[in-house]
Amino acid sequence: MVKKKPLQRQASPVPEDSNQLNAEAAHLVEALRQLMLKLYADHLSDDGKTVDYKAMRNSEAFESYCELAVLLQQVDLKSLTKEEKLAFFINVYNALVIHGQIQMGTPKNVWQRYKFFNCVSYLIGGQVFTLQDIENGVLRGNKKGVAQLTRPFSKGDPRIQVSLSEVQPLIHFALNCGGRGCPPIKTYTPKDIDQQLRAAGEAFLAGKDGCFVNIEKKEIHLNQIFKWYKTDFGDTDEKVVQWVLDHMTESLKKKQMKEVLESSNCKIIFLPYDWSSNSLN
Repeated sequence: MVKKKPLQRQASPVPEDSNQLNAEAAHLVEALRQLMLKLYADHLSDDGKTVDYKAMRNSEAFESYCELAVLLQQVDLKSLTKEEKLAFFINVYNALVIHGQIQMGTPKNVWQRYKFFNCVSYLIGGQVFTLQDIENGVLRGNKKGVAQLTRPFSKGDPRIQVSLSEVQPLIHFALNCGGRGCPPIKTYTPKDIDQQLRAAGEAFLAGKDGCFVNIEKKEIHLNQIFKWYKTDFGDTDEKVVQWVLDHMTESLKKKQMKEVLESSNCKIIFLPYDWSSNSLN
C-alpha cells in the first residue's frame, strides 16, 4: 500500500524456503506486471504520456493491483539478478508514482514534489522503499539524487545490498515521475532488458522532449534530465552530448547535432522541465 511517510513498520518475515519463495515471488512479480499492463492499456493514452487517474482509481483492476502491492513485502530482493532488479524496480517505480497520485493527488510545487518523492513508499521484502530510494538508492547504485545532500542508503542500511553496482543511464528514459516532460510509461521484462532500455532511450531522443538542434544559432537543446544526472552521462556538457549522439538512431537531427558540436562556438542549453501533471483529465 502507499504510505505518505516511509515509516518503519513491522513486516512479515521473509520465509527461509528459498526455492518456494523465489517461485512465489516470481509469480507475484509477473502478476503485478500483468495487472500494470491491464491498467496501462485501459487508462493510458496511446503514446503512454498521459494517464486517466480518475477512471483508474475506480477500476477493478486497480483494486486488484492494490491488494497485490501489499504482498510486495514477501519478495526476496536478494535473489534477483541484475536484469530482474532493473525490470522489477522500474515497473514498481512507475506504478508507485501512479498509485501515489491516485491516493494523494498531484504535487503542485517544489516542496510538495520533494515530500512526494521522499515519502511515498512501498514495503518491499520487509523494507520501506520511497521513490527516491528506488531511483537513486537501487537503480543508480546509491548515488545522491537531485537536491539530496547524502546518499539514500548508509553503510549499515540493509537496503544497500539491493543496490545495483553501476548505473545504467538508460533507466532515465524508462522512469516516469508523473510530469508531462517525462518519458512514456511502459512495463519492462528481465529478458532483453538492455535492448528494451536502449529502445526507450532512442525513442525519447528522437522526440523534441529529449533534444533538438537550432542550426542557425548553433545550439543543442537537451532535456533537463541530462543536467540533473550529468554524472550518469559524462563529466562535461560535451561528454553528455557525445553520449546522446551514441544513443540516437541515424537521423537528420543526429547529423545536425554532429555538425553543431564540431563548430567552434557550439552552445548547449538545458530545457526547462515540464512538471505539469500527466493527467488525461
